Amino acid sequence: MTMIATASEPASPCQGCGACCAYSANWPRFTIEDDAALDLIPVSLVNDRLSGMRCEGERCGALTGKIGVATACSIYAVRPEVCRTCMPGDPECAMARRKFGLPLL
Repeated sequence: MTMIATASEPASPCQGCGACCAYSANWPRFTIEDDAALDLIPVSLVNDRLSGMRCEGERCGALTGKIGVATACSIYAVRPEVCRTCMPGDPECAMARRKFGLPLL
């Protein structure tokens, strides 16, 4: 099945959600990235402990847009591994969507 985006529907369910990127200030932490991968993330988006992404409250500083409406990651191509492994509809996605009152995928 091919997903085709319309004017009112984003190409990915993530682009209309963003809940996982605003679930917890501890969520977007670095895990298995090597130094070369971490060097690609703008230092202004790395927390003071150098252990993960800088957050504004619980929202990752790289997240743009409005949760549940239209969102994007400003560093998508170099996002941390924890961000790459969260998949639409998986348990982490469901947990984050519940927090924001969004329907499960």
